[in-house]
Amino acid sequence: MAAAAQRSSWHYTSPTLPLHRRHGLLRQQPPQAARRGRWPRLQVAAAAARGARAEDTIRAATDAEFFQPSDTRPIMLFDGVCNLCNGGVRFVREHDPNRSIRYVPLQSESGRKLLQRSGRSPDDISSVVLVEKERSYIKSEAVLRIMEYLNLPFPQLAIFLKFVPLFLRDFAYDNVANNRYTVFGRSETEACEIL
Repeated sequence: MAAAAQRSSWHYTSPTLPLHRRHGLLRQQPPQAARRGRWPRLQVAAAAARGARAEDTIRAATDAEFFQPSDTRPIMLFDGVCNLCNGGVRFVREHDPNRSIRYVPLQSESGRKLLQRSGRSPDDISSVVLVEKERSYIKSEAVLRIMEYLNLPFPQLAIFLKFVPLFLRDFAYDNVANNRYTVFGRSETEACEIL
């Protein structure tokens, strides 16, 4: 009786089904679970786990290449052909006498690897990125984090600007970034001038 109740709670089994399915040896997905979308979530979770393993592999490779024990300084990724970005790198260099930040253009092979390590598309040159050994920062968060490495008064200014909500900071950042070529132009040589 209990077996009949259990079988009816799943679904009707046809006598034309293979023997192992008719006798409940192979459990099938209940129709309620299919309607609730339970199984697709498991597939998404499995795909995310595969992606996490790939991300760990990329992280290990880039850590070995860019973050050796002798040099763990953060890396600033910038658009190498943008005049505004090149000026920003010059400004950071002038106010960073300890040379606590390294610079890599987004268009370089190293920049593409570091973008992937940060979870971004290797072709995405829309934002400055600061890559530290443990974490990456983008857009306005990257700018504020870079300011923390500079001489006074920039670390204090960064603390003050953190009180502005992130969505407002990123909105302002995106407006400047989207119009940077129009307002500031591109490098004449279409190549990075800084390095």
